[in-house]
Amino acid sequence: MELQNKLVYFVVVPLILVSGLVVIVNQKPSDWFWTSSRVYSWQYKSSAAAQPPPGRPEAVEEQQPVLKNEEGKTGRKKYRNLEQLEAGLAHSRSTIREAQQKNEILDDPDYVPNGPMYWNPNAFHRSFLEMEKKFKVYVYEDGEPPIFHYSSMQGILGIEGILINHIEISKFRTKNPEKAHVYFLPISVLSISHFVYVIHNRAWTPLQNVAADYVNHIAGKYPYWNRSLGYDHFMLACHDWAPTISYGVPYLFKNSIRVLCNANTSEGFNISKDVSLPEIYLPRGNMDGLIGGPPPSKRSILVFYSGGIHGYIREMLMKEWKNKDPDVQIHEYLPKGMSYYDMFRKSKYCICPSGWEVASPRMVEGLYTGCVPVLLKDHYAKPFSDVLDWSTFSVDVSVKDIPNLKKILTAIPQEQYIKMQRAGILVRRHFEVNIPPKRYDVFHMILHSVWLRRLNIQIRDT
Repeated sequence: MELQNKLVYFVVVPLILVSGLVVIVNQKPSDWFWTSSRVYSWQYKSSAAAQPPPGRPEAVEEQQPVLKNEEGKTGRKKYRNLEQLEAGLAHSRSTIREAQQKNEILDDPDYVPNGPMYWNPNAFHRSFLEMEKKFKVYVYEDGEPPIFHYSSMQGILGIEGILINHIEISKFRTKNPEKAHVYFLPISVLSISHFVYVIHNRAWTPLQNVAADYVNHIAGKYPYWNRSLGYDHFMLACHDWAPTISYGVPYLFKNSIRVLCNANTSEGFNISKDVSLPEIYLPRGNMDGLIGGPPPSKRSILVFYSGGIHGYIREMLMKEWKNKDPDVQIHEYLPKGMSYYDMFRKSKYCICPSGWEVASPRMVEGLYTGCVPVLLKDHYAKPFSDVLDWSTFSVDVSVKDIPNLKKILTAIPQEQYIKMQRAGILVRRHFEVNIPPKRYDVFHMILHSVWLRRLNIQIRDT
């Protein structure tokens, strides 16, 4: 208990009055990268055209900020840091709109996004380059490991620790909070589950208090939380409990950017501000041996799944298909001598069902091995769906259609299957975990998702 008190609890400082105003300029991030035939959504709507949900600031028509110096006069002298940041973001929005409209392909030594997997590859590419040039993240240094600034990098939830570590040492990190576009709350929900949770204690309040005390602490010590009521702050967690723990801090739940594996829209995940984090399992702690598989012509199995019966979707899947059809390989436990990853590589399609929660590493395992993911999920927000068109490299099957699974998959023309398989191979770079990170990998895609949501708000001092 002494260790817990030392690591977790802060003096509770009540949230002070708001010192700034947040203006939401767009509530439809899923439309950010439309194809060129559609209206690009960064052509902002006025408040009359887009009413905000209750309790949210009103949407306003975007205007170029009028910068004033310390004497209140316009000019090119001294501007407040926040005004400079917002002016830079306004310029980025304009630049991204222009890239979409011109349909211009940009040079890039590493990768040029292209193909039907992207809603708009040129807009995405320009946005990514703008992020690399401008985006700055401030990490609050308060708090002691292992509850803060640390999370295990091993196991099925290890992506939480990997990405927290990447953020801490990233080139995007700034030590000057005045230069930051977003502020990272280095809370580890996985560590809370290990070090604070008391087995068989079903009370959520002690776990929620860890996050609440931390937010109260930084709100009392720094001006940035209260300036925006958390809109420009973000947390990252892969543990299933993250939505419930964040719910204990109302503004964190309602306003802040929550990067979550458990991206369940029926449990408060808001696609207009939250970020879906792909659950990625690295058995050896790295990518060794995970990438690659044979071509479609060498895949003899129609569809494969193996896993425990967790939740109603898997129960229905087992009931309908376990040991029923040699083309539909559905297993709770793999038979002796059968390799899990070999089965991925022998199969055309791999089923990725929700368990107790919506996230599962099978979706990424399918992309790694060239097996087209079949998503059996209710209320799941797919990762990077504001950039990626998932219908080009995966198959959605509703839960009610599980009995028709084979019929649905065999009805897909071979030509379409081959296109999806090849698209998945091309897009998997965005789901790869690199140590250190590489451009366009999962770390950069997560930051880009946060960057998009920061572009979608405007913060002004009052």
